[in-house]
Amino acid sequence: MDLNGFFRDNWQGILLSVIIAVPAWILVKSIDGLEVVGAPIIAIIAGMVISMLWKRHDVIKKGTSFTSKYVLQFSVVLLGFGLNLSMIGRVGLDSLPIIISTISTSLIVAYVLYRLLHTPAKTTTLVGVGSSICGGSAIAATAPVIKANNDEIAQSIAVIFFFNVVAAIIFPTLGQLLGMSNEGFALFAGTAINDTSSVTAAASTWDAIHGTGSAVLDYATIVKLTRTLFIIPIVLVLSYIMMKREPSDEGHGKNIKRAFPMFILFFILASVITTVATSVLTRDALTMANDTFAFLKQVSAFLIVVAMAAIGLNTNLIELIKTGGKPLTIGFFCWIAITAVSLLMQHLMGFW
Repeated sequence: MDLNGFFRDNWQGILLSVIIAVPAWILVKSIDGLEVVGAPIIAIIAGMVISMLWKRHDVIKKGTSFTSKYVLQFSVVLLGFGLNLSMIGRVGLDSLPIIISTISTSLIVAYVLYRLLHTPAKTTTLVGVGSSICGGSAIAATAPVIKANNDEIAQSIAVIFFFNVVAAIIFPTLGQLLGMSNEGFALFAGTAINDTSSVTAAASTWDAIHGTGSAVLDYATIVKLTRTLFIIPIVLVLSYIMMKREPSDEGHGKNIKRAFPMFILFFILASVITTVATSVLTRDALTMANDTFAFLKQVSAFLIVVAMAAIGLNTNLIELIKTGGKPLTIGFFCWIAITAVSLLMQHLMGFW
């Protein structure tokens, strides 16, 4: 690879994406309540606004395209360092029936609406997967596999963001009205809110209202991490479907590689490393490992913001608004269905 040529062609787009991402990241970290919105959505909106004013798109095009694709994939790999599989196995299994039910419901609803409303297939897929698993992270993992373009990614992120904010605001009150227990609300937040930041916001609000320390937040986070694991089977299934629809001319081996995207395999490897390290290390070594994994998880979150800024720079805001009605409808029905199924499953399982 010609590194000099790479930097010459890409540095402007990469740098501009980082310049947009840094203030978005700092704003969310420094202003209370802004975490509900999240740095990715601030970065993507800022990118779209700057794109409308920027006259030299040819200068940044290669860099933003690289960032929106490869930096996004790398952020998903690093996300694996936030997954301790043994902890999820001990605590998260109780939530598994609810998680499977909500994910299945969201995907079915998205598919039915796709057939009824004739919405773009890739946008529908991203909204369905993002609603059912973990919002922006699931969209980040799915988009490269189905070859979604920047407009489709931006539209899906916007839809997910809107219902994240609504859920984070109203779910604590809804949980109180329904007489939920602490465990019940943790399950509700972890299975019915799709983005980690909004799960954290809702669970923290519940803890503050009920004086439970961080008990609900801790449990909801583990449930959310359990949901995140479903990125793996969903992406592999979508990869297989894409392979069948668009068979490669380069032989069977190339098709197998397409069915198992390397960045997802590295994501799994990162999760395994985290699990093994936290299981065998002790004392100072364990503390150092946990600090390292926490840092890598933060790097992953920041790189997602950088990638979202690049996607915003490559997105036509006016076209996004014009075509946003149907994706918003899909997001709404997926969100309502997930909420209803989560509550129903908890009631049937006796959690509240």
